[in-house]
This record gives sequence, structure tokens and C-alpha cells, in this order.
Amino acid sequence: MAGWTRRMMLAGAAAQALLGCMPRQRPALSGFTPSPNADYDAWVAAFRNRALAQGITQATLDRGFRGQGFLPGVVDRDRNQTEFRRSTEDYLALVAAEEDVALGLARVAPVRARLAEIEAHSGVDAHVIAAIWGLETRFGTRLGDIPVISATSTLAWEGRRGRFFEAQLIAALRILQAGDIPADRMFGSWAGAMGHTQLMPSVYEDYAVDVTGDGRRDIWGTDPSDALASTAEYLRRHGWRPDQPWGLEVHLPPGFDTRQTGRDRRRAVREWAAAGVRPARGGALPDHGAAAIHAPAGADGPAWLLHHNFTMILRYNPSVNYGIGVGYMADRLAGGGPLSRGFGPDDTGLTQAERREMQALLNRAGHDVGTPDGVVGQRTEAAIRAYQTARGLAADGRPSPAILSALRGG
Repeated sequence: MAGWTRRMMLAGAAAQALLGCMPRQRPALSGFTPSPNADYDAWVAAFRNRALAQGITQATLDRGFRGQGFLPGVVDRDRNQTEFRRSTEDYLALVAAEEDVALGLARVAPVRARLAEIEAHSGVDAHVIAAIWGLETRFGTRLGDIPVISATSTLAWEGRRGRFFEAQLIAALRILQAGDIPADRMFGSWAGAMGHTQLMPSVYEDYAVDVTGDGRRDIWGTDPSDALASTAEYLRRHGWRPDQPWGLEVHLPPGFDTRQTGRDRRRAVREWAAAGVRPARGGALPDHGAAAIHAPAGADGPAWLLHHNFTMILRYNPSVNYGIGVGYMADRLAGGGPLSRGFGPDDTGLTQAERREMQALLNRAGHDVGTPDGVVGQRTEAAIRAYQTARGLAADGRPSPAILSALRGG
């Protein structure tokens, strides 16, 4: 371990110089500044006694809660998580578009040697570690700007997962008490996940490692070494199998019964092969034990054979979309190409490419939808309504082949 740490210190210094300083935290968004809430304040007052009984000092409580408060936006985010609400196609467009892959290749380049060291030590695929970094914080460019104490206390008070988030709040206070990070730097996601790979406070306590040898498990700083190694340690200890893939893209035969698909319907690889399942890039199906198939767009769309290590990715985040996103990004970072099959038209009758074209044409017509990504959300729907209203059409805000045709015609 000592030799590994020394090598990581050298790699970390080089990578830190190449990656440069992290972006400044963005100004707080609406809903993410403390708002008056008497019930929350009463909950915090009662919580302080519970925290003192668990070894949190009064000084830590005072320091940790200084300037903190109820965040209504956190509750909204908890009830509307993208990876669970979006289709697999939309989710990949949001987290693993070509520009995300290009950013990943650029951001991973300075830390490849470090990732190789981590893989050699942990057995966890370096590309999967890097992909988690990508999906969690867009390769360290979006670490989160929400105070962890406010986020975890808000969710503990809200109560849907109150026991879990109170435990995270206690863990966050213990991290402050141990001096791993000062209170004014303890920022993260709306759920309290922290650092380059978004570790929850309890996960940080149990799995974070110091590979740079500076005496601190620093997952927040410019150098992502500790965060990447901590994620690898988490996956290793949960049962990651070295030298095995997470899965691979496959083609299903015509007429394949998609009722056989789903991550809980595992079968021997030889049975899938006998049913006509083939790797999308050719060759034979690799046999790493029982595997499942995920085919979100049916037999004619993209499909994946999912191995044991896919389940390990889901230990990090239980969304199947998240697992597919990590696996796909890992394959792209390893030099693989885009999906060999498209998803086809969605329920609007438009393909993703057509939805991107529609968004670009709306932008050109003066109805701002942001960067065209093919994902139809409230901003795109509002732009369509404005376009329809301007042309005297029924303003339902729904994308359609007719709207695209009208936009093409100017």
C-alpha cells in the first residue's frame, strides 16, 4: 500500500497541474437558499440532543448549522429524480451525449496513469470508475453547490426517508468533527452526496481512502485521486469481480420475446446464445455466469447483456438507467463507438435526431430551448406552445412530425 501511495502522490501532482483549478461554485439556485420553516427549526432543536448523545460536540453542531436551514428545492429534487423518470434513450442523451464523451476523454487523459494504478490495486475497471466520475459530476466540473448539512437535515425532517437522512446528517457532522473538511467547504448535491464521485457521508466514512498520502481523504479538491480510489474501494468491497465486464451491447433476433428481458430474469449465457442473442460488434457471447438482458426499446432497438458487475454499479445508484449510462460511458472512454442501433421514434412519432432538429429550428425561430439534445422537457414544450400561438395553431406544446414539418418550411 505504501508503494502504491507514493506512486499515486506523483500521479496526483501531475494530474492536478493538468486538470487545473476547479470551477467556482455557481450562485445558489431558487429553492436552494434557506427558507423560514418553524417545523424544521423545531426538528433541528430536537435533533441536536440526539446528536449530542451520539458523540457530536456542541461546538461541531454550532459550526455545522451556522448559516444552514430548510431548502425547499431539495424536497422537490428528491421527488423528481431524472434517472428514474426518463427513458433510457433520454437519459443517455442527458449524461452520455457525444459532447460528454469528448469532455470525458479530455478530462480522463491526465489521470489515466492514476486510474491504472487504482485498477491494479482494486481490480475495478478503470473505465467504469471514470464513467462514474463522469455521470456524477461531469468529470469533476460540477461538484455541487448545496450545503450538505442543509440538504441532509431538510430530507431528514421531511421524513420520506427520514431515518436514512438523519444517519447521513450525523455522518456529515462526524466528518466535520474529524477535520476532513471545513464546514464552509462542505458542499454537494441536493441529497448530500459529496466530491468528485458523489459519496454519501456514511459511504465516505466507511470507504473513503487517502491515496495521495497527505493525511486527508480529500474527495473535494482539484486532484480527484482520493475520490476515484474511494469509489473503487466501495465497488471492490461490495463484490466487484476483477477481469469481468459490466455487460455488452447485443442484438436480439427478429421476433424475440421481450417478456424474457429485465435485470431480474437471469439465464445462462448459452441459453441466450441458443435463443439467437449475438454481440452487436460480432463474435461470441462472453460467458461470465448467468446474465440478464435489458431491451428498453424492444427487440429492434439497443439491448444489453448484463453481467454480475452491472449489479455492482447499481449498488452505487439503483437506477437501471444509471447503470446503463455508466456502462455505455465506460465503453466509450475505452475507445468503443456509439450504439449500433437507434431507439426509433418515441410516442410523439419523432426520432431523437428529429427531436434535436426540431429544437434547433425552434432556437432559430427565436424560441429558446437551450442546447438541442433531443430530450423534450418543459422548456421545449413552452417553446412549441409559443411557436403554435404565433402561428394561430392549437397550443398544446406537444412535439410532432407536423410541428417539425412546419418548422422546416419556415
